[in-house]
Amino acid sequence: KVDAQADRSGFVGIFFMALALAIVSFSCTGPIVGTLLVQAASEGGIAPIIGMFGFSLAIALPFALFAAFPGWLHSLPKSGGWMNTVKVVLGFLELALAFKFLSNADLVLQYHWIEREVFIAIWIAVFAALSLYLFGKIRLPHDDATDRISVGRLLLGLLTLSFTVYMIPGLWGAPLNLINAFPPPQHYSESPYGVGYTAGGGSANVDEGALPEGAHLFKPHNIVTFNDYEKGLAYAKQVNKPVMLDFTGWSCVNCRKMEMAVWRDAKVRDIINKDYVLISLYVDDKTKLPEPIVVNENGGQTTLRTVGDRWSYLQRTKFGANAQPFYVLLDGNGNPIGPSRSYDENIDAYVNFLRNGLKEYAK
Repeated sequence: KVDAQADRSGFVGIFFMALALAIVSFSCTGPIVGTLLVQAASEGGIAPIIGMFGFSLAIALPFALFAAFPGWLHSLPKSGGWMNTVKVVLGFLELALAFKFLSNADLVLQYHWIEREVFIAIWIAVFAALSLYLFGKIRLPHDDATDRISVGRLLLGLLTLSFTVYMIPGLWGAPLNLINAFPPPQHYSESPYGVGYTAGGGSANVDEGALPEGAHLFKPHNIVTFNDYEKGLAYAKQVNKPVMLDFTGWSCVNCRKMEMAVWRDAKVRDIINKDYVLISLYVDDKTKLPEPIVVNENGGQTTLRTVGDRWSYLQRTKFGANAQPFYVLLDGNGNPIGPSRSYDENIDAYVNFLRNGLKEYAK
């Protein structure tokens, strides 16, 4: 219904076109706006107002410009072969991003159809084909019949070819730091440590057969991890260690950035493994609960149907946050010790966060 109004002339049509684009494109608005609403309800003040203004401005400006772009086409030079080239290049990029979002769905549903190696292979094929197109080795309908390519097209072809070559080692376990948030995480892979390796990144070897009940290894960092809050908390009380509660998501880009940029650091990894019990709760886990749980929230009733619903509800109600990643340090009774932490790739600050939690736990 919103899109039906986009054909109206003038700024009204532009507004509805931008609104339709925002609705279909931003699945991450819920966590951001939800966090701001929780903060507004619990703390008040000017911060939620500034946050909502910044969020709305960030969405409104680019999408209003993109929606207005068709009108700008009238002022561009006469369309021809160059316009077809632009459309083809954007088509290749759209295809690559389509597989990114398809891999997100595969991650959430845990089908293991598009694991890391498959995703990287697809992107290599897409960008290799784009390089060949830019070099004129592939010709599509409506392309100009010419044996020459422009300097700009040549440079763009070299850039995409370099990017293609850069991704090739990722098939054998290279971290690909430039795009590490786009492919599925390293542990969602046929070879979590890289082809031909059983452990990587300097991780200490851990006997998987000796893991406590309900725990598994977070690969490739070899961090012992629980995915159940109660089991992890019970184990923490048993071994007398504090808990690091990690609210995350299978499709959370910033979560993958933190895991690749921060958790792989030897200091961080060793503190988590030796001094904490890590509990990672995936708020988008679609596993059905044995029975739906009806809870009270914000004066009404909410039904929790999946494991992810349960962990999201826990984060909102117990810790007053709704965005991921979100890290909370707890004692054996589930009480917070020290401030929480969200996305920040500063390794030294993260180490201090963990060490301060140990000091609070020892009091």
